[in-house]
Amino acid sequence: MTLARLGVFALLLAAPVAVAGSGDWPQFRGPTGTGVAASDKLPDKWSQTENLAWKVELPGPGTSSPVVWGEKMYLTCQTGSGESLKRHLLCLDRKNGATLWSRDVPAKLPEQERIREDHGYASSTPAVDAERVVVFFGKSGVYAFDHGGRELWQADVGSKVHIWGSAASPVLVGDLVVVNASVESESVVGLDRTTGKVRWRLPGVRESWATPVVVTPPGGKPELVVPMFRKVLGIDPATGKQLWTCDTEINWYMVPSVVAHDGVAYLVGGRSGGALAVRVGGRGDVTRTHRLWIGKKGSNVTSPVYHDGKLYWMNDNTGVAYRADAKTGAVEYEHRVEGAAQVYASPVLAGGKVYYLARDGRTFVVRAGPAFDLVATNDLRDRTPFNSSPAVAGDQLLIRSNRYLYCIGK
Repeated sequence: MTLARLGVFALLLAAPVAVAGSGDWPQFRGPTGTGVAASDKLPDKWSQTENLAWKVELPGPGTSSPVVWGEKMYLTCQTGSGESLKRHLLCLDRKNGATLWSRDVPAKLPEQERIREDHGYASSTPAVDAERVVVFFGKSGVYAFDHGGRELWQADVGSKVHIWGSAASPVLVGDLVVVNASVESESVVGLDRTTGKVRWRLPGVRESWATPVVVTPPGGKPELVVPMFRKVLGIDPATGKQLWTCDTEINWYMVPSVVAHDGVAYLVGGRSGGALAVRVGGRGDVTRTHRLWIGKKGSNVTSPVYHDGKLYWMNDNTGVAYRADAKTGAVEYEHRVEGAAQVYASPVLAGGKVYYLARDGRTFVVRAGPAFDLVATNDLRDRTPFNSSPAVAGDQLLIRSNRYLYCIGK
C-alpha cells in the first residue's frame, strides 16, 4: 500500500462514527463497539404492558442484534433448515417496527445440519453506513445491500463450519469491511467496502468468535484488537499486518469482544474464567512489556463494559455480576443475581446504569457504583430465548428474542 493510500485510509478511519447520527447504533455494540450508549434517558422499568413503544413479530429466529441508521433499522433472521435454509435481512421502520423491505439469502449448501444450543444461522449483527448494510452469514458469505435493498456485492471468506456455528460480526474500518472468519478460514479478512474484493487476509486466527474492535493508543494509529485461543492480537487495519501478540493465559476459545479506554484493551473470556488488560501500540510479543494485569474472573460469552475506571460484566452461566478496577484488575464486587440463570447478551451502559439481559427475557438494570445496586428487574418473557445483545436507538432500547423485536421507551 502506498504512503498516499495509507494517508487516505487514516482519514477514513473515523468515517463511520463521524457520519452516524447521535441516535444511531451502526454495528454490534454501538458506534465504538463497546456497548456504551450516549443517551441518559433510557427507561429503567418496562414490561409487556409498560413503557413498550412497539413490538413486532419476526419471520424467524436469530441471535444477531438490530442496528440503527437514521429512520431505519436492520436485523437478520433465519427460516427453514437443510436445503430450504435461508437468511433474511429485514429493513424496519424505526418509528413503529413495520417491515419496509426484506431480502432473502439462500444458504450455500451443504450447510451444517445443526448448531449447538440452538445458536442458529443468523448470529452476526449487520454493520451499516450512509451507503450500505453489510451482513455476514458464515460459509454462505458476506453481502452488502444499499438502503433500498439492492444487492451491491458478495464475498466468500471461507467454507469451514463449526459445531458452535459462526458468530463474529463485521465492522467498518476506514474504507474496509473487516470480518473475523476464524471459523470459516482461520483468518481475519479485510474487504474493500465498495466492491467486496479481498484487500488483505491475516491467517492463523484460531478459535475466535469475537468481533474485532478498533483501539487507538495515545498519539498512535488505530489498531484492530482480536482475541483468540490463548492470545490477543493487534492488527494494522490498513494492511492486515500483525503488529503484536500477547499471551492471555486463557486456554479456551474466545467469544467476548474487548473494550478499551485510553489505549488499553480489556478482555474477559474462557469457560474457566479469566481477564486481562493489555496496552496497545506495541510490536512483537508484548506479554512482558504491555500486559498490565491478569485475573481469574471472567465470562465465556458476554463482553464487559467500561465506566469511570471500572469494568462491569456478568458471567454467562452463573449469573454473577462483577465490578473490577480497570487499573489493577482487582474484583470489587461479585454478586449473584437472582433470576439471571444464563446470560448470552453483552450488556449496555447508559446514564450510569448497566443493562444485563438474561436468556429468559428478564433485564436487570444495575447502577454503576462501588456496591451492587439493582435498580429494576424487567420481564419480557415470551417463551423463546433472548440471545442477542440489546441495541439503543436514541432514547429507546431495542431487545430481540427469537420471536419478537421490542422497542422500549416513549
